[in-house]
Amino acid sequence: MTDNKLSMIPDEVIINKIYIIRGQKVMFDRDLAELYGVTTGNLNKSVKRNLKRFPVDFMFQLSEKEFKNLMFQNGISSWGGVRKMPFVFTEQGVAMLSSVLSSDRAIEVNIRIIRIFTKVRQMLTDNLSLRLEVETIKKKLENQDKNIELVFSYLDELIEKQENPKPRKRIGYKTNQVKN
Repeated sequence: MTDNKLSMIPDEVIINKIYIIRGQKVMFDRDLAELYGVTTGNLNKSVKRNLKRFPVDFMFQLSEKEFKNLMFQNGISSWGGVRKMPFVFTEQGVAMLSSVLSSDRAIEVNIRIIRIFTKVRQMLTDNLSLRLEVETIKKKLENQDKNIELVFSYLDELIEKQENPKPRKRIGYKTNQVKN
């Protein structure tokens, strides 16, 4: 893939290579290697030569159970004959890859991926904001429903009083008194 072809890849293609594993947004070593234009083996060799740069919150290896679960969820029949469980990189790990893979292409890919991670984070934040706003509106509607029910119950009481008026005790001067 040439640098020109990289810029032609839609953001959605890269977004679809971001998974949530262990509560973190990550990308597989295989997908990153493809974007960088290197083999997965060479990417992992470069990382292993610089392991100090990749603590657990930057990169970790999937367990067999996680990998099988991911394959099941995404309907992936095989992952290219994987002999070792894949490594996944968090956003910080992807950023660190630019220091390990110092080609112009690696820098360009990293910038693009980091921008997409930021876009995904913004989408998740926007989604959360919308959910909170919807919840606020639902609460207001519930309160309005209760208020409307109260108004109708008062109206029912008023209508009942009009239909069944109680005789009122008159006050003031009596006009129909018999004189002796």
